[in-house]
Amino acid sequence: MSFNTFGRMFRVTTWGESHGPALGATVDGCPPGVPIDEGMIQHWLDRRKPGQNKYTTQRREPDEVKILSGVFEGQTTGTPVQLMIENTDQRSKDYGDIAEKFRPGHADITYWQKYGIRDYRGGGRSSARETAARVAAGGLAREAIKALVPGVEITGYMTRMGAHEIDRERFDWDQIDQNPFWVPDAQAAETWAEYLDGLRKSGSSVGAVIEVVAKGIPAGLGAPVYGKLDTDLAAAMMSINAVKGVEIGEGMSAAMLTGELNADEIFMGNDGKPVYSSNHAGGILGGISTGQDLVVRFAVKPTSSILQTRQTITKSGEATEIITKGRHDPCVGIRAVPVGEAMMACVILDHLLMHRGQVGENRGQIG
Repeated sequence: MSFNTFGRMFRVTTWGESHGPALGATVDGCPPGVPIDEGMIQHWLDRRKPGQNKYTTQRREPDEVKILSGVFEGQTTGTPVQLMIENTDQRSKDYGDIAEKFRPGHADITYWQKYGIRDYRGGGRSSARETAARVAAGGLAREAIKALVPGVEITGYMTRMGAHEIDRERFDWDQIDQNPFWVPDAQAAETWAEYLDGLRKSGSSVGAVIEVVAKGIPAGLGAPVYGKLDTDLAAAMMSINAVKGVEIGEGMSAAMLTGELNADEIFMGNDGKPVYSSNHAGGILGGISTGQDLVVRFAVKPTSSILQTRQTITKSGEATEIITKGRHDPCVGIRAVPVGEAMMACVILDHLLMHRGQVGENRGQIG
């Protein structure tokens, strides 16, 4: 199975399976001299780890990260950083019933068709468990960004769960960490809790939309045509398990706007830098960052492992029914929030390093 690496200069290779002894990431290209320790990375893993409330899978994994290489005396050395997270709470017997069956809506069938072998214990590499490695790599990326461009903030939150959306008029950044859904709307959090509790008890699941915003990004990141910042952001988010759609800025809604409404008018600010009347572009024009907030949105499908009877087939092609036992997220979008943040951090660092390597400082002056 190839293609387990993403990034150009900041390169992350994830490895391991859901029910194997461990999983992790090998990070190549991290600049030397970045202050880092396991606690800095653990902070981000703790936000993603399972079993923290009744709205996520009850698999109990501490997700304790170990740094095996690339760090000496509390700083990165510039050599590959190996991050490992041990699996401690696997229940492979829960998946015995699906060893010969394919879960509808799951990668079971395509993995089998492509490779002729699949790890049915939790899905192997197709499991959302793989994203723990991404969050670990993203924690390292955040610290490197902090060293290169202090002041960058990356924040993710849910904007939709099934048919329920947040009210943008009630948007409150301080609410994001105050509820189990990472939702910036206290009223929506109460409604979603009751809604998801009902779905969880019925053995069903639901999809979600997550928005990730990066503030403090300098202008100039990205390159025209094949190295666009939005291209890499879209690919990074689409690579997350269960993601079926990605938007940058206004996204699909831009198709409903007129030219004058969509255009983000430009003015000179008091600090001598351009300011914009709006941010329909999501902080990117021509594949290059404008200096505004980067805004990325992605849709996550409902968890396919449910306790509702579905029709399927076996590996031998026989018709059958399936009910997936085990511990699963009724809304995988909840734990996708820190994963989206991690992928944003990895892409931003990758582009910061490429920009520094090719251009150095921005060359075009205004005013």
